[in-house]
Order: sequence, then C-alpha cells, then structure tokens
Amino acid sequence: MPSEIRRSAPLLIIILVAGLYAGYAISTFAGPPARSDYLAERVSSLEGAVAALQSQINSLEQRNSTDQGGASLNAIYSASKDSIVTISGLVSSSPMFGIYSEVLGSGFVVNLTGECLVVTNYHVVDGMVNASMTFIDGEAYPFDVLGTDKYSDLAVLRPHAPESKLKPLTVVSSSTLLVGDSVVAIGNPYGLQSTLTSGIVSQLNRAIKTESAGSYTIAGVIQISAPINPGNSGGPLLDSQCRVVGITTAIISGSQNVGFAVPSDTIVREIVSLATTGSYQHSYLGITGVSNSYLISQVLGLPLTYGVLVQAVAAGSPAHHAGLSGGSFNVTIAGSDIVGGGDLIISIDGRPIVTIDDLTSMLDAYLPGQTVSITVLRGGENVVLQAALAARP
Repeated sequence: MPSEIRRSAPLLIIILVAGLYAGYAISTFAGPPARSDYLAERVSSLEGAVAALQSQINSLEQRNSTDQGGASLNAIYSASKDSIVTISGLVSSSPMFGIYSEVLGSGFVVNLTGECLVVTNYHVVDGMVNASMTFIDGEAYPFDVLGTDKYSDLAVLRPHAPESKLKPLTVVSSSTLLVGDSVVAIGNPYGLQSTLTSGIVSQLNRAIKTESAGSYTIAGVIQISAPINPGNSGGPLLDSQCRVVGITTAIISGSQNVGFAVPSDTIVREIVSLATTGSYQHSYLGITGVSNSYLISQVLGLPLTYGVLVQAVAAGSPAHHAGLSGGSFNVTIAGSDIVGGGDLIISIDGRPIVTIDDLTSMLDAYLPGQTVSITVLRGGENVVLQAALAARP
C-alpha cells in the first residue's frame, strides 16, 4: 500500500496543480478582480501544501531506500520471539538457613553443533537449582547444563523440550559489526517476558570485569546503547537482518543506555568445546598492565602516548619465559599508583595495541600453545619477543 501511494502521488500532484491553475486562469479573465485575488491567494497556499507533500514523499522514498537493507523492528521481533526463552530457577541466598531466592534470565536457541541447544550467560545459571526454561507460549521444560565459561560469561544448555519447540536463530560473525550499526536486544527484564529494545553499537572490543570472571576481564565485548536491565542477561543481540551478533551480558549500574554484549565470535569459538567437554581453555600471557596515556608518558618520559605499560610479570608464565619486563619503581599519577620502568607493549603479530582492551581482546582470539610476536618499547628501542601462550590457570 505505501509503495502504491508513492507511485500515484506525483500524478495526483500534477492533476491538482493543473486544476488549480486552470481555475485561476478562468477566474482571472471571467470574474471580478476581488475574486481573482482570493483565488490567487488560494493557489499560492495550495502550492505550498503541494511542496510540503512532495517533500514528505521524498522523505518516505529515502527512508524506504535506507530500510531495504534491514527488517523492521516488528519483523525482527516476530521472526525471533519463538527462539527466545526465560531461564528461571532458585539460587541459595543463605546456605546456613536454607533460604533460596528466584533468579531470572534469558536465553536463545542456536544450532552450531548439529544439535539445537540454548545459549545463556554463566552468571544466570551459576548455582541454579530447580531450573527451567519457558518459551513464549508459556510452555516450560527442564534443562541440563552442558558447559560453562565464567571468563566469557557463557553457558550452553540442553533443553528437555520437543524438537518442534526448538527454532534456532541464525548466528553470524560479530566481526562484521561497525560502530553506529543498529542492533536489537530481546530478553526478559525484571521477568517481563519477550521485551524488545533497540539501539546502536557504541563501541567494539571493550574489556569488562564481572564478578564471575574474578581478576580476569571478558574480552572483545560489544558496547551498545540498547537499554538492558536485570533479566535481559543471556538474551540475543540481533542485527538489522535478525541475525545473532552477540549475547547481552552486563550493564554499568547507574548509567543510561550503556550496556555490553559478548560477541557472537566468542560463542562460535567456544560452543563446541562447551557442549562436548563442559569447559573452554583461554590463552594466558601472564602480565598485569595499564593503558598508556599522554599524562603517563609525560611523567615517565615515554616517547609514545599509547600501548600497554607492563606493571608486573607472573613467575613461570609465558611472558616470563619470553623475557617481558615489569616495572621497577612506583609513582602516583592523577591519584593512581603506576609502576614505571617496564616494557611498553605496542603490537601483537604486527597489529597495534593502543589500550589494555586491545591487548586482552587480541590475546583471547589465540589458543593455548600458539606463539605470538610481541613488540615492546624498551629503553627507547623496539624489541620483538616470542611468547608461547599457555592455558589460563
């Protein structure tokens, strides 16, 4: 219907304008002057209305052209709602007194192993008992936890549900995402089943800390503006083609529209191991570091304002065996304690390292046992070191 209106609108405008000018011409030559002035004013007014209508038509055509690359929000929701589940169960809130509280989260069906499984967050099912997953039609089923990875906040579940209920979503590589791309999050915030929110990709390759990951960070995370709340955790992050590009995982308390999603590349990389062995081994370098900055470089006399300044190297770690050096003296910069004198990591396998997020995300893409070339700035010179990555302890 809208396309038919757009096609017929130019013809209507031509007929309308022709009729108005014909009426104006007849009035001018046959009617009194007062009437002619009145019709002239009406024609002028209607000409403005026609111009406004044409502008609206042009805007609609432009929007239609833009939207051809993606589905509407309603179409995305309609195509995905049957694949998204509510995860619920009990978690002990007071082990001593045997008190349990209900926990809610989200999950979604995928088929990346030849079997339809449900993916959710580790923190959703961690310690959960009497657990079930509920589909949008209200039917609920128990499930088995096949594997978990607290360092990526992922869990893979096998539902005890009929095969007809399991409708997998399409998963694509998150490496195709660009900052500014439209994304949609669907989940169950505060138990409000099947809620859709939309936004954009605010940034890529973030590294965030969560309670479940301990001292490590979750790497390669997508920052999004789509509003997410407790209960959204484990739901899919979809692109404009209704394809999974991530799994919503965390928010910053007190922030507005700052959310995070584990990238789909992490799901694809880990799901076979999680489903078959119950776990996934992350690579390990064995350093602590901080992102270099203009202020740090000025205080420490570094010629570069980017890179990762090595603070300490764990004994016996791959970094130790590769010869990386930590700092040797302490200094307080803008209220933060920094250890100076260590190596400044500036690239991995020739790819630049700007911040600690870059380093974490890049290393997470390697497997234990692989060797990487690390370029560091040491004593004003670039030094290339070889590090054989190990499994994270």
